[in-house]
Amino acid sequence: MIQTTDLLISIFYIAAILLIGLWVGIRHRRKSKAGAASQYFLAGKSLRWPAIGLALFATNISTVHLVSLAQSGFDTGLLNGNFEWMAAFTLILLALFFVPFYIKSGVATLPDFLEKRYDRSSRDWLTFVSILSAIIIHIAFSMLAGGIVLKTLFGVNLYISVIVICLITAIYTIVGGLKAVVVTESIQTIVLLTGATVICVATYHRMNGWQAMLDVLTQTNHRDKLHMLRPHGDPGGMPWYAVFLGYPVLGIWYWCADQTIVQRVLGAKDENHARVGVLFCGFIKILPVFIFILPGLFAYTLAQSGKLDLSAITTMSATGEAVVDSKGIYTLMITQLLPSGLIGVLVAALLSGLMSQVSGALNSISTMVSYDIYARYKPGMSDQQLVRVGKIAAGIALVFSLFLLPLLNQYESIFNGLNDIIAHIAPPITCVFLLGVFWKKASAASARLTLWLGSGLGAAVFIINKTFSHTVMAQIPFLMVAFYLFCACLVLQVIFSYIYPVQHSKESSTLYWTSFREPLQSPGWKSIGNYKVLSLLLFLVMATLFYIFK
Repeated sequence: MIQTTDLLISIFYIAAILLIGLWVGIRHRRKSKAGAASQYFLAGKSLRWPAIGLALFATNISTVHLVSLAQSGFDTGLLNGNFEWMAAFTLILLALFFVPFYIKSGVATLPDFLEKRYDRSSRDWLTFVSILSAIIIHIAFSMLAGGIVLKTLFGVNLYISVIVICLITAIYTIVGGLKAVVVTESIQTIVLLTGATVICVATYHRMNGWQAMLDVLTQTNHRDKLHMLRPHGDPGGMPWYAVFLGYPVLGIWYWCADQTIVQRVLGAKDENHARVGVLFCGFIKILPVFIFILPGLFAYTLAQSGKLDLSAITTMSATGEAVVDSKGIYTLMITQLLPSGLIGVLVAALLSGLMSQVSGALNSISTMVSYDIYARYKPGMSDQQLVRVGKIAAGIALVFSLFLLPLLNQYESIFNGLNDIIAHIAPPITCVFLLGVFWKKASAASARLTLWLGSGLGAAVFIINKTFSHTVMAQIPFLMVAFYLFCACLVLQVIFSYIYPVQHSKESSTLYWTSFREPLQSPGWKSIGNYKVLSLLLFLVMATLFYIFK
């Protein structure tokens, strides 16, 4: 249980974010045309690169990452850092090839883009999948991670704590729109990074430095925890080839084709701000391995050397064996390693992760429901009506997410559970976006059938693997499952594109790149701010880091 000082810090932080979010959102809408849907959903396309980069990172990083990446560091070392650093390469793809495409097409949502490139059926299916994934991946999993921590720290019911925080988040998100979301996310990113740095320094100090940690890992024969690229058969279940083959399937969907993420880019002031903002996020993504995962690894060595008491998260199995529930390791580090006052800062960081993730997802859901569903079936609706529908949709999505918590809590690792679900959702969407942008022969019929059949195949594989968990297929790493599903979808769309040849409309004939050089013709800003220079620099930095920690 935390002390009164920390509790007051947490309450003050929540109140401050609520007031800032309401003030920014209402002020922005009053300065612009009252009730304008573009102002509400896309911030009037006024976002600059620092806000875009920070908001992208905040929408990506949630309480799930703070809690579960520390858990993964405790369990498997730096292995799950692959998800953080591989994201940088995907963000380079987004900046170079997808951002100019989305900006040029002038779309408000990614389903809208699919209709322009393919047809309405593709748009409808992506809308359905995007709303569902936003509810499950961006909201429900964040609620679960936040609820576990708040229950441990405050001793309150998991559902009550989550409901209160999410209702507060929903208020400023629903009232203020994307502008309120982005401004509060920028603040929350700074708070989150500060809190994560505090716990990292605390674990480093208690362990007496890097060398002391290495000595403990050597003594326990676990030096492999420092390696990110593991061989086939590694107990972590993520061999090196699965990282390079499977992650791009997840990453391209998540970073380049997921409305919740890309909506920050769609609200950019111009193409250069969008591109540089994306790359700025790529550089920030270097940090999670060091400030989210590494503390968990330090916690492992602290426990091995008797400097961290695991009794609070240890239970006895039916056979009398002590079992450590590593889901609670982050909370344990907070309560045992930090003094009063700093605990309040860490709680504020945890709340930042939860609130930013939920607010970003709610705003994206409201945008898709308004533009991709309501406006389509009831054309001619006023901006005020579209905004009202979006607000109602956000409220319904929040309630639905709460009912998913007991089901998702069955995963031993929250982070792995989240990525396991993405691995079965992403392949068909990644396929139709890649071929739609880079291959002019990709037809509307092929995209429609690939989305339907690919999603059905992914759902079938997921159900079979969960029902028959001891089969050979169920033992395949989920990243390789994603790669195999993607290959199947790729074959399907190519075959269907020849069976049902493309018939481009005047609009769709301009919505693909004729070559890989075409999107790179824009000169961009001069000097270090040039998107090409930043892309090359980010690539070289990430390649060097992978080489060091291979």
